Amino acid sequence: MPHDVIIALDFENKEKTLAFLDQFTGRKPYVKIGMELYYAEGPDIVREIKARGHKIFLDLKLHDIPNTVKKAMRVLSRLDVDMTNLHAAGTIAMMEAAKEGLTKEDGSCATLLAVTQLTSTSEERMRQELLIDATMPETVKAYARNAKAAGLPGVVCSPLEAALVKEACGPDFLTVTPGIRFADGDAGDQVRIMTPEKARKASDYIVVGRPITAAPDPVAAYERCCREFLGE
Repeated sequence: MPHDVIIALDFENKEKTLAFLDQFTGRKPYVKIGMELYYAEGPDIVREIKARGHKIFLDLKLHDIPNTVKKAMRVLSRLDVDMTNLHAAGTIAMMEAAKEGLTKEDGSCATLLAVTQLTSTSEERMRQELLIDATMPETVKAYARNAKAAGLPGVVCSPLEAALVKEACGPDFLTVTPGIRFADGDAGDQVRIMTPEKARKASDYIVVGRPITAAPDPVAAYERCCREFLGE
C-alpha cells in the first residue's frame, strides 16, 4: 500500500505558495491544493506545481447533483492531478457520476476519494445541526461503504476512524487523513486529531498543514512528519 505525507498548501496566492515550495531543494513533497489557493489562482497554479515535479491532491470537495459533478470532474481530469475528492454525502449516484467524469478515454483515472465527515465536525454538531442520529463511527463506516459501492478506492476521514474504515471496507481501501498534529503542537480548529506516529497504524496518507507550513523551519517539520509517519 502507498504511504506518504501530503502538505496542505493553504496559502492565499501563488507567490506565497511558490516561496514555500522553493524551500524544498531535495525531495519534492506530495502537496494538497485546496479551495483558497485554487479559487485565487485557478487551474494554472495546478499546472505550475505539477511541472515542478510534485504530486498533487486537488481538494475541492465537490457536492452537487450527479450530472453537474460529472461535468466538473471531466474538466478537472485535464489537469492530470494525482488525487481529488468529493463529499460522500452526495450519494452513491453522485460518486458514480464523478468517477465516470474523471475517467479519461484511455481508462486512466486520478485517485478519487469521498470525504466522510470533516475533522472539524464533532459528533454533537453532527447530531444537533446535521440531524444525523447515528454515531460518528457508524456514519463514517456507512459513508465509506457507499464510496466503495460507487467504485471509489478510498475516503478522506479522521485518523480516529481510519481503522474502522479499513475494518468495514478492507485493508486495501485507502484512508487519507487530515487532522494531524504533533504531540507538542496546537490542535487549532480541528476536533478529531492524531499524531503522525499513531496515524501510521491505519492511514495510508496523512495531510498536514499548519504544523508544517507555519513552522519556523518547514523543511525540518516535514522531515519530522516523514520520520514519525513513514519511519524514515
